[in-house]
Amino acid sequence: MKRLTNKEEVAMNHFWEHGSMFVKDMLELYDAPKPHFNTLSTVVRGLEEKGYVAHRAFGSTYQYYPTVSREEFSKRTLKSVISKYFNNSYLGAVSSLVEEEDLSLDDLKKLIDQVERG
Repeated sequence: MKRLTNKEEVAMNHFWEHGSMFVKDMLELYDAPKPHFNTLSTVVRGLEEKGYVAHRAFGSTYQYYPTVSREEFSKRTLKSVISKYFNNSYLGAVSSLVEEEDLSLDDLKKLIDQVERG
């Protein structure tokens, strides 16, 4: 799947949290200053082109809904980061987290226990 821009990620979070929406309904979820309707509509159409959302037609307007779950997006993003920055090495990624102390040895032991339990 293609990567998302920051604006697209914000829009996807709205879809994941609220489900199917019309652009006008999504616009209400934004804090001030709100994006222009046409700008948000362009963002949503871009998400559709990338395969993240689809739509149902209601007359001349569309109701959009997510086609990719947050979990699926997270997994794909993690795989992409590990591929790009750690040469496809999950061990390298975990080692880096431990070395940077972002992951304690106790946390690593808990993670190993979770994986072993399935």
